[in-house]
Amino acid sequence: MARDAYVVPAADPQAAAAATKKKTRSSRSWILLDAAGNSTVLDVDKHAIMHRVQIHARDLRILDPLLSYPSTILGREQAIVLNLEHIKAIITSEEVLLRDPLDEHVIPVVAELQRRLTPVNAIRDCQGDGKEYAGGNDVDAGEEDESPFEFRALEVALEAICSFLAARTTELETAAYPALDELTSKISSRNLDRVRKLKSAMTRLTARVQKVRDELEQLLDDDDDMADLYLSRKMAGASPVSGSGAANWFPASPTIGSKISRASRASLATIRGDENDVEELEMLLEAYFMQIDSTLNKLSTLREYIDDTEDYINIQLDNHRNQLIQLELFLSSGTVSLSIYSLVAGIFGMNIPYTWNENHGYMFKWVVIFTAIFCAVTFVFIMSYARFKGLVGS
Repeated sequence: MARDAYVVPAADPQAAAAATKKKTRSSRSWILLDAAGNSTVLDVDKHAIMHRVQIHARDLRILDPLLSYPSTILGREQAIVLNLEHIKAIITSEEVLLRDPLDEHVIPVVAELQRRLTPVNAIRDCQGDGKEYAGGNDVDAGEEDESPFEFRALEVALEAICSFLAARTTELETAAYPALDELTSKISSRNLDRVRKLKSAMTRLTARVQKVRDELEQLLDDDDDMADLYLSRKMAGASPVSGSGAANWFPASPTIGSKISRASRASLATIRGDENDVEELEMLLEAYFMQIDSTLNKLSTLREYIDDTEDYINIQLDNHRNQLIQLELFLSSGTVSLSIYSLVAGIFGMNIPYTWNENHGYMFKWVVIFTAIFCAVTFVFIMSYARFKGLVGS
């Protein structure tokens, strides 16, 4: 059963104020999960973490939530530095250090690590004592899974981040497709603004998925980088299993020792073959690479649908614009024709005495009729010419 405790470095009473200020600036909340599935919440500074897992400050800086670093999986001599979205962890051959354990997205990862990292013997002991175990159905799977500790922890992290991104993609698809269909049926400012927000969310999500995919692809393309992730094999190849190494914060546990021995046996079996054999890790990474690539393909399909919708909207807007231009041409042609009528009316309406205006009242109707016919012919001629040149539709 998991235990929860806080381990805080002791501070001198005289330096309480300075220590409090320093801790506020540099300490972070971590949760430690050992090979027995026990969890312990830690409140330590970065120097203690660096000393324990033997990594450099630049590696620990990658896990700083205040800094924006892309998704990264780094293999070091005694640890794997993992930065995948909200999952920021340090994996060794014996334990997992996970940052921000109270985050809503990290809590399920902690629960899954406790379930997957618990030894099969501990599960049987709980069942033998009459206690229920939530993962009882996975006992047989656990017996068959002889993967090193660090690979099982890495698998949990990859599974969690792939599932998280796939869920966000599904939510985006559920909201995007109806909004796009509604926009095609009715173009309005509200629908356009809604689609704009969805497109921005899709762009950000695509960038996040792309970073995870690129990191997995980079690992798969480099056998040396994958070989660096075999921590148990490196530990077994360097020396037999012992308690030496980084300083321990807790007394040695028989369960941890048995777990290290089991991981060492699996690693020694691999060492008997080829130290550069990375087939097991390659299969693990390839499975989640295909899953994250599938998520990226869904986002690419959604982007194409959005682009097609934008093209359709632009075609509609261009069609409306052409119709307005045709209407303007029609009105302009009518105005030109009527201006001729106004010209004739203006000439005959001038208050200027002239002799031929007298005794010719019967000419009024003929002038009006002839001018109207001439204006109509002019309008038809202009429209016919515009249609002949393709300026108006048929």
